[in-house]
Amino acid sequence: QVQLVESGGGLVQAGGSLRLSCAVLGSVLRLNTMGWYRQAPGKQRELVADITISGNTNYADSVKGRFTISRNNAKNTVYLQMNSLKPEDTAIYYCQGIHAFTYWGQGTQVTVSS
Repeated sequence: QVQLVESGGGLVQAGGSLRLSCAVLGSVLRLNTMGWYRQAPGKQRELVADITISGNTNYADSVKGRFTISRNNAKNTVYLQMNSLKPEDTAIYYCQGIHAFTYWGQGTQVTVSS
């Protein structure tokens, strides 16, 4: 059974950086598209960034130039490097993977203090 396990969240001051990781466990399946979504209190879940197995990327306008998504297909892991963090980046960040089905991780909290 495919499981997505996130790590790397935490508390950081505005302007700081964090790196999120999401590992695919329980399968050697290489997911076609992997991405990061986030959900702030009282708001809908939104796409932050995603990346295809061939490396094509897509970013939300609000994070362009600050966040970088990457993946290591050999390790079956996707990363999100977050720089110049802002308080409005505070949210639970979820990893998503797609390959016929859609898989979700349980989420990791990112809190940016002003």
